[in-house]
Amino acid sequence: MDIEQAKTFLEILHSGTFARAAERLHVTQTTVTARMQTLESALGCVLFTRNRAGAKLTRQGEAFVKPAQAMLEAWEQAKSISGHSQFPSLYPLNVGGEISLWNPILIDWLLALEHAVPHWQVNSHVSSTDALYSALQKHVIDAIIVHSPRYLTGLVVEQIAEEKLIHVASSKAFSPDVFIDWGDDFAQQFDRCMPYNRRTATQFSLGPMALKYLLAKGGNGYFRTRVVDQHLKENTLYKVPNAAEFTYPIYLVYRKNLPFTEEFEQAKRALLSSVQATSKWTL
Repeated sequence: MDIEQAKTFLEILHSGTFARAAERLHVTQTTVTARMQTLESALGCVLFTRNRAGAKLTRQGEAFVKPAQAMLEAWEQAKSISGHSQFPSLYPLNVGGEISLWNPILIDWLLALEHAVPHWQVNSHVSSTDALYSALQKHVIDAIIVHSPRYLTGLVVEQIAEEKLIHVASSKAFSPDVFIDWGDDFAQQFDRCMPYNRRTATQFSLGPMALKYLLAKGGNGYFRTRVVDQHLKENTLYKVPNAAEFTYPIYLVYRKNLPFTEEFEQAKRALLSSVQATSKWTL
C-alpha cells in the first residue's frame, strides 16, 4: 500500500463520488478505481459501495478512516522532518457549525485559531445538525458547534454558552404569530407555556428569514437575544411583557481520543475566549 491510495480513499470520502475525487486529485477516474481496487485487495475487504447516489463507506471502510488519516499525517510529518517538503507542514483541523451559529461563533473561533494554533490548517463546514453529526462520526470533522447535544458513543459534549429565546413583537403590528423551529426541546417547552398555538402560526425553519419577515410585515415570535438586541434598542421591536423566556444552550461536540489532544485543548480555550468576548452569554 502506498500513500496515494490512502489519499485517494479519503478524497472519495470527502467528495462523495469516484468522479469528483478524480477531478480534485487531477487524475482519471480509471486511476482512482484502480487505486481502490489495489487497496481493497491488500486489505482483503470492500471499502466503498457504489450506486447512482455516489460512493458510501462500508463498515470496513468506516474503520479504515482513522488509520488512513494517521498515515497521511505521519507522511506530512516525515516530509517536514526530512526537509523534503516545499511548504511547511500544516496539521488539518476540521470544524463545523450549525447554520445559525456560523456568525459570530464559528467565524470568531476560526479567527482565534490563527493565533492559538498557527501550525494548523483549519477547514470549516456549515451545515444542518444531522449532517454535522454524521460527518463527526465518520471522522470527516473533528469538532462541531451545535444547539442540540447528542450523547453518542465516542463523542464528548461540552456546553460552551447559553443564549435565551425571548418573545418579541414588531412595532408595526403584533400579528401574525410567527413560530421558528428552534428544535424539539424548544417546541416541548413552548407547548407547555402555550403563548400561542404554534400549529396555526406562520412557520419558519430559519431564524434570520423569520426576522426579516417580522421586520417587513409585523408580527410576534421567539428569537435569540443577541440577534434582536439591536432592534430592541432601535425600537423596531419590543419585548412582550411578562412573556416566558427559554434557554438555548450552545455545545461543542468532538470525538474522543483525538490524536492531537494537547493542541485541541488550546483550540478549545481559544473558542471559550472568543465566546466570552462576543457577548454577555452565561457560561
